[in-house]
Amino acid sequence: MTAPLSARGSSDECDLAVQLAHGLVSFGESFRRGHSLHKHRRLLVFEQLKVEKVVYTNVSDRVRVSPSTQAVGRVTVRAWQFTAVGESLQMTTLPDPEPGPGEIVVAIKASGLCHSDVSFMDGTITALLGHLPIVLGHEIAGEVTAVGSGVGDFTVGDRVGVPAVTDGPGTAINGGFAELVRLPATLAVRIPDEVSYEQAAPATDAGRTAYRAIHTAGHVTKDQNVGIIGFGGIGSLGAQIALAAGAAIYVADTNSAALDAARALGASGVAADIRDFEAQNLDVIVDFAGFGTTTASAIDAVRPSGRVVQIGLAVEMATISAQKMVLKDLTYVGASNGEQHEFVGALNLLADGMIRADTIPITFDQIPDSLRRLQEGGVRGRFVVLLE
Repeated sequence: MTAPLSARGSSDECDLAVQLAHGLVSFGESFRRGHSLHKHRRLLVFEQLKVEKVVYTNVSDRVRVSPSTQAVGRVTVRAWQFTAVGESLQMTTLPDPEPGPGEIVVAIKASGLCHSDVSFMDGTITALLGHLPIVLGHEIAGEVTAVGSGVGDFTVGDRVGVPAVTDGPGTAINGGFAELVRLPATLAVRIPDEVSYEQAAPATDAGRTAYRAIHTAGHVTKDQNVGIIGFGGIGSLGAQIALAAGAAIYVADTNSAALDAARALGASGVAADIRDFEAQNLDVIVDFAGFGTTTASAIDAVRPSGRVVQIGLAVEMATISAQKMVLKDLTYVGASNGEQHEFVGALNLLADGMIRADTIPITFDQIPDSLRRLQEGGVRGRFVVLLE
């Protein structure tokens, strides 16, 4: 029986904070009950900007912030600001940011839109945000325009990407739905000259997440047979990364257009259910969908002593066969959104022409409407804002 991937026809629409949402929401409840979970404390407790004006109704409104948290310069920076759950983004202008010690300012050249942004706005994971109002946008690529004292790794003019982290731009501090962003220099990574800003932006999140799933968690190597469940934005990158490692890929998705794209990429087989490839001795299966039924199918289909990687979190709970886990001697491992070195790995593959994100370029003014389209579902590819 075919396991449905998504009622909306998309297959892996949950990266960065969306992947973490179920665990972090339940964690937040424990945290409020006084549990001491220091490892994750930074995900929920952020430095608060001392914002005096908290609701913006038009672009003439201004924000004043404490000099201890953000220097106030010329009010020249356009930004789309999130002010309250259920509200559309508001266009506003913010002070031209100036870097403090250990910080850099980056002119945004490309900023990716993510389903996490939708979940921030609809209340699902709003608690992860450091403050309101805030400028969203955690998939950032651009050019360094100013460098603070104590920064030795970057100079003005450097091309950088910023791996998406929960204590970084777009979650804890103002992010990439703006013309300029200020951030700690330690978060930035140089972008190779061969990689465009348009490709670098989604690599900060989707590319890095897919790299972690395939290499760090999946241990995929040459000549292995790898199952890919869900051929959306992250899954398609994961498939490309597996192919670049020399593996053969077998793709499962209920979306016929996704299967056509997987076939064109070079998949050795495509089907609606990964169990159709049980005879192929799949060494590793990565579930980019996470609908519970897809996870159970992966346990069924993977070879004895094989590995199943869970990355999709479309539902919180999955029922799998403990008997098959034991008798087949399987390894079942989760993978989150990755670390800085995995972003570097994705950038290197981009530079070598081994992978490429399916992007949909949009303008700065199209951000709110594009987020609405993401919320409605059915979008193939990743929206990327391009700024001159």
